[in-house]
Amino acid sequence: MSVAYERRADVMPVESSKSAMSWGPIFGGAVAATGATLILLLIGSGVGLTMVSPWSAESSSAATVGVAAAIWLVVVQWLSSALGGYLTGRLRTKWAAVHTDEVFFRDTAHGFLSWAVATVFVAGFLASSLTSLAGAGASAVGTIATGATMAGSAAAASSSGPDLSTSYFTDALLRPQEQKADQAREDNGAATAEISRILLQGAKNGSIPDQDKTYVASIVAARTGLSEADARNRVDTVLKQIDDAKTAAQAAIDKARKASATTALLGSLSLLIGAFISSAAAALGGRQRDDEEDLLVGRRTT
Repeated sequence: MSVAYERRADVMPVESSKSAMSWGPIFGGAVAATGATLILLLIGSGVGLTMVSPWSAESSSAATVGVAAAIWLVVVQWLSSALGGYLTGRLRTKWAAVHTDEVFFRDTAHGFLSWAVATVFVAGFLASSLTSLAGAGASAVGTIATGATMAGSAAAASSSGPDLSTSYFTDALLRPQEQKADQAREDNGAATAEISRILLQGAKNGSIPDQDKTYVASIVAARTGLSEADARNRVDTVLKQIDDAKTAAQAAIDKARKASATTALLGSLSLLIGAFISSAAAALGGRQRDDEEDLLVGRRTT
C-alpha cells in the first residue's frame, strides 16, 4: 500500500527570523584572545630580555634569540586562538531545529570570525610599535649601507656644488699635471673635498678609473711625503677597505632580507594554523555546550 503525498503550493517553508550570526560570543572570544595575546607577549618579552645582556659571555646569540622569539610567537598565536574560539563556541545560545551539520558549520564560522576580529585588534594595537621598530631597523641598515658606499660624503657635501657629477668633471678639467707638496698642504681642504668627490663618483659607477687612482696617489704623496709607489699602495689599501665595507653592508642587507622573508612566511603560516585552531575550538566548545544542555534537559524530564 503506497501513500501519495501532495505538496501544496501555498505552503511556504519555515524560515527563522533570527540571524545565524551571534556577534556577542564572537566579540567575547575575540576580546579574550586579544587579552591572552598581550599577556603572553609580555611574558615572552620578559623572558627574552633575560636572554640578552651587554656582557657577551652572559648573552645568548642573536640566532638563538631570534629562533626563540619566532617559536614563542607561534605558541602565542595558537594558544590565544584556541582560547578565543572555545569561548565563542561555549557562549553562544543553542540553535533549535537546526541540523547537526549546520550547527557544526556555524560554530566553525563563529570561531573563524572570532579569530579574525582578534587578529585585527592585535594588529591595530601593535601597529604603532611595530612600525617604529621596522623604521628604526630600516634606518640602521640604510645608515650602514650609506656609510660604507659613500665614504667621505660629509666633506664632499660641505664643499661641492648641488650636482656631484658636474663637480667631479669640473675637477677633472682643472686637475693639475703635477701635484706639488707645498700646494697640497696649502689646499688641504680643497684636496680633501676633491678626493671625497672622486670616491663618491667611484661608488656611484662601481669602480674608480686608474687615472683617478693615480691622481689621488699623487695628492697622498705630496701631503705625506711618501713615494709614488707607497702612496699608490696606500690608496689601493684604502679602496680595498671601502670595497670590503660595502660588501659587508650588502651581505648584512641580504641577511636582513632573508630574515624578513622567513619571518613573513612563518607568520602567515602561524596565522593560518591559528584560524584553523580557533574554528576547531569553537566547534568543540559548541558541541560541548549543546551536549551539556541536552543532558540537563534529560535530567529535568526524568
